[in-house]
Amino acid sequence: LGLSGPPGAGKSTFIECFGKMLTERKHKVSVLAVDPSSSTSGGSLLGDKTRMTELSRDMNAYIRPSPTRGTLGGVTRTTNEAILLCEGGGYDLVLVETVGVGQSEFAVADMVDMFILLLPPAGGDELQGIKRGIIEMADLVAINKADGDLVVPARRIQAEYISAMKLLRKRSKVWRPKV
Repeated sequence: LGLSGPPGAGKSTFIECFGKMLTERKHKVSVLAVDPSSSTSGGSLLGDKTRMTELSRDMNAYIRPSPTRGTLGGVTRTTNEAILLCEGGGYDLVLVETVGVGQSEFAVADMVDMFILLLPPAGGDELQGIKRGIIEMADLVAINKADGDLVVPARRIQAEYISAMKLLRKRSKVWRPKV
C-alpha cells in the first residue's frame, strides 16, 4: 500500500494504528517511510519512525526510514527494490509512506497494489488537489482526523471529493476510487 498526503494529514499516526491492527491479526508488516532530504546538506531527519513508537517495538513489524536524496516523486531511487526485499523477507504487507508534499508526489502509485491519499478535514482550498496530479492516481481517499469538532468539516470534504472524483477519467475498468 502506498500512502501519501500533505504534511499534517496524519500519515505516520495512521500507519502506526493500522500497522498495529495488522500485526494483532498476525500479519507481518513492513513500513518504508520516505523523508525529504535537505538540498543544502543532503541530510534528513528520518523522523517518521519516531511517530510510530509502538509499531517500531512490534516483533512483527519492520520500519525503515529513508531519505529521498533529491529523488522526485515522493519516494527514493530504490523504493521499488526495497518493496521487493521486504516481500522476499516474509512481510505480507508493505506500507510505503511518501514524502507527501504536493500534487506530483505519486511515483509510488506504480509500485503498489493500492494508493491511498490521506487528507485532513480542514486544509484550506479543499479541492486544491483536484487540479489533476495526485488525486487522479488515488485508489482511495481517506479523510483523516475526522473526530470531535472536525466531524462536520470531514463530512463536507468527503462530499466534495466524492463529487469531484466523478469528473476524473477512470484508470481502471474494475475499480472506482472511494472516498
